[in-house]
Amino acid sequence: MKFDTRTVLWSLLKYIGSGIVIMWLTFWYLSGSFWGLSRLFIAYYTASQVFMTPMAKTTLYDGMLKGLIDSLGEPHSVYLNAEEYKSMKMQTSATYAGVGMVLGTDDKGLYAVSVMEDQPAFKAGIKPGDHIIAIDGQSTTEIPVEEASSRIRGEAGTTVSLDIERNGEKLHFDITRESIVLPTVKSKMLTSTVGYIRISQFAENTAEDFATQYKELQSQGMKALVLDLRDNPGGLLSTTEKISNYIMPPGTLVTVQNRSGKKDTYKSDGPDVAMPLVVLVNKGSASASEIIAGAVQDRKLGTIVGTNTYGKGTVQTIFPSLDDEGIKVTIAKYHTPSDRVIDGTGIKPDVEIDLPKGVHPSSTLDDIQIKKALELLQQ
Repeated sequence: MKFDTRTVLWSLLKYIGSGIVIMWLTFWYLSGSFWGLSRLFIAYYTASQVFMTPMAKTTLYDGMLKGLIDSLGEPHSVYLNAEEYKSMKMQTSATYAGVGMVLGTDDKGLYAVSVMEDQPAFKAGIKPGDHIIAIDGQSTTEIPVEEASSRIRGEAGTTVSLDIERNGEKLHFDITRESIVLPTVKSKMLTSTVGYIRISQFAENTAEDFATQYKELQSQGMKALVLDLRDNPGGLLSTTEKISNYIMPPGTLVTVQNRSGKKDTYKSDGPDVAMPLVVLVNKGSASASEIIAGAVQDRKLGTIVGTNTYGKGTVQTIFPSLDDEGIKVTIAKYHTPSDRVIDGTGIKPDVEIDLPKGVHPSSTLDDIQIKKALELLQQ
């Protein structure tokens, strides 16, 4: 059989040309620009070959993926590398090694939304509202919350350095990380008939712990409840729904609306007659906490006491990617039972009362918000 070099070369050129055309058309479609593929190559070449410091290919590629999700312009949608993805899964399971602090952002930057009681950050003196300006000497300017959380977490026994700004004063903390298994539910009787339950976050096991402690308080004579959701950043919607079944009669808990306009309604299915209820909230109460507070307020099942909540009225899901990575993306906004959208505005309490400056939430009767709750329940 005669070997025709020109035919083979011509076939190779056709395959190569077809591949280039397909790539060109693909990037034209993805970018919306005829020059999409060229723009990508120019940007990659500039970053990898022209930038003053050599960069690892993995760093550049991860940066492209993060940039794609960041372009959505929505603070709760992020691309998670392997370390960040692992950190996110640990957070929802309420087990991780870190300092026990939930982060958020405002117009001044990264700050502590809530500081978990009896955990390293709390014991070191970090307070809700503290702005974190550096982690281990590196500025936190414009870094996503998930990346900051990942930097703060680490192996138990290691130390993380935090530079804090509080009321114009700059402070420095060296905090030793610990293995944290969060007790997300705490309870006690405030009086012979009024029970108190604090939920620090809505994690995987929170509903089971809530049920156990709720029934224990009932056995001790609870006839009314103070539900403390202050500094609770939220968590799992499924957990929120299960807890609502103990404190709300059958009815709408929340409606979730996706990009196409489709609505899914989640319902509570508790006793027909609700127990007298006061819900405590503050600026650190977000997401799932606001779902509970919004439903109680709209359905007039109790009284909301405290200060305006955070205003996170969106729902996220995590899509696993390859190589142990993930994408956390906002998929919907939620509506309270009266069709309020509270994203960016939060929930205004029925009774507004703030703690004195420098005083943080507690579970004692010295807490003026708890005092007000008791006053309302005993009227």
